[in-house]
Amino acid sequence: MLNVQELDQFVSHQDQLNDDSREPAVLINIFHVTPEQGDKLEAVWGDILRTFRSLPGFISAQFHRGTSGSGTFLNYSVWESVAHYRAAFENPEFRKKLVSYPDGAVATPHLFRKVAIENVCVA
Repeated sequence: MLNVQELDQFVSHQDQLNDDSREPAVLINIFHVTPEQGDKLEAVWGDILRTFRSLPGFISAQFHRGTSGSGTFLNYSVWESVAHYRAAFENPEFRKKLVSYPDGAVATPHLFRKVAIENVCVA
């Protein structure tokens, strides 16, 4: 079963699900498993991303694994809005897949929005 931990000590993932803005949102989710469990996590998350891909509001995703045999992974998913992500997060198909995570897997999901920084980043 998946153990979910907060990335932000002040704003929980659950609190973020209440955001009603229509702006795009980015889900950053960092996963930790033992290096031996990495292949299983990749398979589980691949299955989840295929489910998300068919849902309204899903734009894209990238999945990364730490180098040198690391058991740390990072998912970067873009959604049309928090409402679209919330619907996917509450989707029964997704919820059923949570039991497939490797034992002891830890996830830290958090939602973000792009920020413009003059002469460096565009929003």
